[in-house]
Amino acid sequence: MNKSDLIVAMAEVGEISKAAAERILDCFLSKVTESLLRDESVTLSGFGTFSVTSRAGRKGRNPLTGESIDIPAKRVPKFKPGRELKNTISSSGAAASGSITSGTITGGAASGTITK
Repeated sequence: MNKSDLIVAMAEVGEISKAAAERILDCFLSKVTESLLRDESVTLSGFGTFSVTSRAGRKGRNPLTGESIDIPAKRVPKFKPGRELKNTISSSGAAASGSITSGTITGGAASGTITK
């Protein structure tokens, strides 16, 4: 599923326009990004936590030339899935079939039940 597919699914489940779904998704992504830039984590209970971690600089090797190179330290985004998400994925046949057949979204304009 890509961003366009997600927007269509949000619009259908939330019974809102695609434009409204796109604004909601863009706002969500923007706020998560802003929080991560401030070194704040974003936790969605049951779903998971977005955070930033630092990777130390290290020595590497160019695979083509074998030359030793310095890889600089950097900050990278990280996602840690929550217990409910892990349990849902591990206990469902979603991995084998590639889809979730039902679920519930609660709260706000996106409230509803997903059934396929």
